[in-house]
Amino acid sequence: MKSKLKKELNLLDLTMLGLGGIVGSGWLFASQKAANLAGPAAVFAWVIGGICVFFIALVYAELSGMLPESGSLIRYPQYTHGNFVSYALAVALIIGDSSVIAIEALATVQFASSYLPFLYNNHQVTFVGWLFTMGVIVIYFLLNYWSIRIAGKTNTIITIFKFFTPTATVLVLFTCFNPANLTQHGGFAPFGFPAVLAAVSSGGIVFAYLGFRQAVNLAGEAKNPTRDVPLAVAMAVGLAIVLYVCLQLVFVGSLPPQEIAKGWGHINFRSPFAEILLLLNIHWLAAIVFADAVISPSGTGLIYMTSTSRIINAQSLNGIFWKVFVKVDEKTGVPRYALWLSLILALIWTAPFPSWNKLVGVVSNAIVLTYMIGPVSAVSLRKFAPNLYRPFKAEPITLISLIAFIVCTLLIDWSGWSNVSVLIAVDLIAFLLYFYFVATRDELKKDLGKNVRSGIWLICYMLFVALMSYIGSKHFEGLGIIEYPFDQFILILVSIVFFFWAVNSAHYTDDIKEIVEERGDEVSKFAAK
Repeated sequence: MKSKLKKELNLLDLTMLGLGGIVGSGWLFASQKAANLAGPAAVFAWVIGGICVFFIALVYAELSGMLPESGSLIRYPQYTHGNFVSYALAVALIIGDSSVIAIEALATVQFASSYLPFLYNNHQVTFVGWLFTMGVIVIYFLLNYWSIRIAGKTNTIITIFKFFTPTATVLVLFTCFNPANLTQHGGFAPFGFPAVLAAVSSGGIVFAYLGFRQAVNLAGEAKNPTRDVPLAVAMAVGLAIVLYVCLQLVFVGSLPPQEIAKGWGHINFRSPFAEILLLLNIHWLAAIVFADAVISPSGTGLIYMTSTSRIINAQSLNGIFWKVFVKVDEKTGVPRYALWLSLILALIWTAPFPSWNKLVGVVSNAIVLTYMIGPVSAVSLRKFAPNLYRPFKAEPITLISLIAFIVCTLLIDWSGWSNVSVLIAVDLIAFLLYFYFVATRDELKKDLGKNVRSGIWLICYMLFVALMSYIGSKHFEGLGIIEYPFDQFILILVSIVFFFWAVNSAHYTDDIKEIVEERGDEVSKFAAK
């Protein structure tokens, strides 16, 4: 089934979508959260996180140039493994993306409470703040409801402003940098290297970086996707790494001594950068940061409202969802029914008045789990459709994809058992709905056995990751039966096994066959068997 979405996004729009997805509430909160967990060594956490995401981005740069589609993160596994695998990852991605909408709206309200204190109290929004949060989410919905052009152009304007603000913050705070802060209260790494790894996942670092794939998710609405999407991904990730490393460095270095007197774990600003600027008497920039703190998360929330609806629409195109969500409004090119579901889910995640920190761990896990399939699909498509045009080729693809797969596994583990258990439990339960769809639709029964066999590795993988998280290092909320770093070695070694199992579980689906035939490409000998 072909998508009816309109192609209205250029390179600037796509880059700003990726960068706008990255520079949301992450830059406002994550530097403080990472410093709480890792102290000054949090700077390394941003470098590690950036390198991790870079390998993942390389894979998706190839995939998005080759198969530019909206909702593509769950279309790729549909092409290589069938609807059983794509369904499982779609559930995780819909949960993750729709939750981000709530996270960004909550961040907006939390910062707005600096002007309206009745919105936030005792580290969570009040009832009135919750109503404001829902109102913000409805605004995201309306901007998307009118057209993708309005949503895209609105985001471009917001992203230009919100990239300027953290850049200005870095430049100004560097003038107040105190090198002694890097070695105070326990030294540069007061909580050890495992704390740095924990900060990568549960400190909001991965959450901040993962927005790069908004350009991938909306590739089906790009004017020149094969050229612009890979470029947009590369530029968004590169700019973000430089920006976030600098932000963490100036956050640590510009803190007044009295603020770290009780230790890094006790730093607790409601509006971290803005309050530091006030303490340093830089009021003009503090005012801009406060304004940006309200606007910046909303730009990201707007993007994720767009992407969530496209994921829902793509999953309906895959056949394992309600068919009403396939419909696209002919005038605006917007999948409005899918957008309504995105709105409802986002509103649900705001109850019972959670904070930014409470949601971010589970959300990061959900999104990382869906990224794990990209490397598998990239290698599989090199076998099934070697002649499809790839404007960007990640080489050597097998090595890069293997590293990206291992990275995803480690990122999930680093987030801790409390986050891993929630995600895995929800996704495994959701498989019941898969068999409901199969039981009620005759067309899905045709390749049921083949699709399920292609997904057995995924079930085993999820159970393995959950088990290792539970019995692994106490640094990551495990029981400590297998201590650090041995748990990490086991995860890496077994991830290699799962990667090649996953690649060998792929099959030549009708979906990729249709693409190959449509483009007139030759089918590889492997695929023809």
